[in-house]
Amino acid sequence: MDDDSLQFLTLYTTRFAEGFGFITLITLLPYYINTLDPSGTTVLGVTVGAGFVIGMYTSGFTLAQTVAVIPIAWAGDRFDKRLVLLVSLGIGIVAYALFPLVDSSASFVLARGLQGVAVTGAALMSLSLVGQIADAGTRANYIGKANAASFAASILGSLSAGALYEAFGFTPVFAVIVVLTTAAWTGGFRYLNPDETRIPGFPFTDLALNRRILTVTSFRVQYAFAVTLVRTWVPIYAGVAAAQGGLAYGALAVSLTVVAEKFTNMLCQPFTGRLSDSYGRAAFVFVGGGLYGIIALVVPFSPAIGAAAGLPASYPVFGALSPAFVPLIVLSGLLGGRRQPPRAREHGALRRRGHCGRWRGLQFRDPRARLAAR
Repeated sequence: MDDDSLQFLTLYTTRFAEGFGFITLITLLPYYINTLDPSGTTVLGVTVGAGFVIGMYTSGFTLAQTVAVIPIAWAGDRFDKRLVLLVSLGIGIVAYALFPLVDSSASFVLARGLQGVAVTGAALMSLSLVGQIADAGTRANYIGKANAASFAASILGSLSAGALYEAFGFTPVFAVIVVLTTAAWTGGFRYLNPDETRIPGFPFTDLALNRRILTVTSFRVQYAFAVTLVRTWVPIYAGVAAAQGGLAYGALAVSLTVVAEKFTNMLCQPFTGRLSDSYGRAAFVFVGGGLYGIIALVVPFSPAIGAAAGLPASYPVFGALSPAFVPLIVLSGLLGGRRQPPRAREHGALRRRGHCGRWRGLQFRDPRARLAAR
């Protein structure tokens, strides 16, 4: 392999490891809830309920992303992206090594925060370096391959995490992630060339108040809130104990609800992207967003739908489940199919700005080379 091929392979490995770790926590989240059994507590004299603690199991990750994304992006513009990537992967190795050791909600939220920083840095730096190494005429192709590695990790990671957890528990799952992330770090240290580009100042300030970006952001805030809520809630609903209002499915069954969403998202992206280009993106934003909300509202009725359809309550390999299993898989898949149009609209809005091609920095060199919603 030539030098560029080794660099691309390293970055694809990074994308795979980052996606594998991210989707594993989504899949295993209900079992951490069952194991840690969060309850209400008092913090600085304020009583918080168990629901808030469970919410922090996810929000610890997203809050860390929110705090970290701009400083990491600035560091990548101002200093060596390779170094920032290696630091992010190192934080990821520590975070994933901590997950089998957590014994309380506080330690779990802390580990999720470290994971949020690691995922943010790895995603930003890996895609930015792919765009930087690729020639202008092949950049989209290489970024597409990097995203394909992330999609593959989402599917394989969820199924592997479910199967390994059911057979061996938490520790072997995270041992695999630590090995993958360490391999990505080693490859980055060995094969990635130092990044000598430097962007002085703080480029984010020139675009932060751009009208088009503000418009996209106002939509993404609402949309991301809904997507994060539903994406987190569906596997929790499938996996937590029945006493807590869940379906109490095994980890392998829960992994299928996650995979269904990712798989249909992967299949629908090219198709819905072409349709939105042909018939207008605004209509797809309206229809896709509306259908997403409607489908999400139907999810709690999956047991009633399964019972009405006379679906079986057990399946080979998965064992005893409930009639809700197939409807839940179908609804999860439909949620994945409805997520693409808004992002197509976002890309189109960003591409029309002249600024996007001018920056050699992280978010703005190519609209796809930024932290995307998973």
